[in-house]
Amino acid sequence: MQQVRLDKWLWAARFFKTRALAKKAIEGGKVHYNGERTRTSKQVEVGALLRVPQGFNTLEVEVAALSDQRRGAPEAQTLYAETAASRERRERETQLRRDAGKAVQAPPKRPDKKARRDIQRFQRHGFEE
Repeated sequence: MQQVRLDKWLWAARFFKTRALAKKAIEGGKVHYNGERTRTSKQVEVGALLRVPQGFNTLEVEVAALSDQRRGAPEAQTLYAETAASRERRERETQLRRDAGKAVQAPPKRPDKKARRDIQRFQRHGFEE
């Protein structure tokens, strides 16, 4: 039976670029193992549930296989399976971010010299002048 440390497994599964980044995330309480904070030296077991931050999202994955060697992305994706609830939540949050971005209107043109000065004056002094 192969035993793999949590930080090494996260690195091998390509959740983090380096083991140091994986260690920092675990120690900072960002990574949860079976719903609880854990240590970097925790031995990973097949079937365990992990919550791992990835950019704007937090993935919930189930450990499918163990490995302590970093390989290509297609092989790394065989080490885990994302839960259906996590996938659904991630897609919903992505759609909300897209919709929020559509609500912001870009200005019709770049500000001219006078408008730039007005903007800078407002940023320095607010509504005082």
